[in-house]
Amino acid sequence: MSQSLFVKTPVQKHWLEKVYKYEDSFKRYSKEIDEKSIFPKENITALVEMGYTKTTLPREYGGEGFSVTDMVLLQETIASFDSATGLSIGWHQSVVGELFENKLWEEEKLQVFANEITKGALVNRAASEAQTGSPTRGGRPGTSAIKKGEKWVVSGHKTFTTMSPVLTHFLVSAWIEEKNGLGFFLIERGTDGLSIKENWNVIAMRGTESHDLILDNVMVDSENLVEINQLPRGNKLNGWLLHIPACYLGIAQAARDYAVEYATSYSPNSIKGTISELPNVQSLIGQIDLELMSARHFLYSVANLYDDESRRQYLTNELSVAKHIVTNSAITIVDKAMRLVGAKSLQLSNPLQRYYRDVRAGLHNPPMDDMTISKLAQAAIEEHKN
Repeated sequence: MSQSLFVKTPVQKHWLEKVYKYEDSFKRYSKEIDEKSIFPKENITALVEMGYTKTTLPREYGGEGFSVTDMVLLQETIASFDSATGLSIGWHQSVVGELFENKLWEEEKLQVFANEITKGALVNRAASEAQTGSPTRGGRPGTSAIKKGEKWVVSGHKTFTTMSPVLTHFLVSAWIEEKNGLGFFLIERGTDGLSIKENWNVIAMRGTESHDLILDNVMVDSENLVEINQLPRGNKLNGWLLHIPACYLGIAQAARDYAVEYATSYSPNSIKGTISELPNVQSLIGQIDLELMSARHFLYSVANLYDDESRRQYLTNELSVAKHIVTNSAITIVDKAMRLVGAKSLQLSNPLQRYYRDVRAGLHNPPMDDMTISKLAQAAIEEHKN
């Protein structure tokens, strides 16, 4: 079971070939990245140098003009090599795709930032806070922005700032009292008052180094207020967030491949041949592929629907459902792979225990499962009323 069925265009083939050149090197350091909780800088540098980080930038801005489906295909592949690399770079790809597709900024600002991206800039939103939880739930941020003369003074404390060691730009959400609304400020690394609190200490996606971002009276120019009145952002249709399930699908694929390789090579002296010939092992492999096939078809179907502008308008909850289905399927797939391999899967030297921890992180990426289920129920009820 692989993604080959979903490779349709010469552009996709070209970029897959470029990315696959780094398969061995990305995989080689995954264990060390996880054990030491260190950011995969070399991997990200390789992606920047090959031009990958400008692929979701439209062609008219100097990028490759990737569709959401293109992004999903490549993100799944990268995550199957190394999960921290996949999730980290996925946030940059998603932010860039959303910004330019929806023209969220004034054209002049988009042009300037596009130039930065073509030169290797890396960006992510800094929106999560300890007191508000996930920004998709619509909580008002504690981070504030106050106008002083021609400048804005931004102060606050952000959590889950993925890729913090290498980000060149931060899109920081802040409450603007005088506008009674939410704004996003584009703040460059190195700006006075901006610092990273290195406190990422978790059991999953350890290499993403999603540290806290501290903003201590950070002064920015008025033009750095790039978005306004974006509350709540979680209600907007954003296909670029499909980079999240794509990442966990990639991890599930890696777990599946390991399990099949193990089953076809392990031959205890209690049987003839390998354990792949045992009915219970074949049952697990079959269940894994069934789960993987279902998740992949749903994800790529939704991505294709989003890319078709004539059909995009009919999407309601499909994007969040894709994330729900893929993430939970990935957890199930890794669990079955571990059941197949047995106690060896718990050894710290075994990649399955890393996959098991990493896929759990998907439950805490937006949108959350409870929100998805609730919205499905509300939609069904409203449809019945009408």
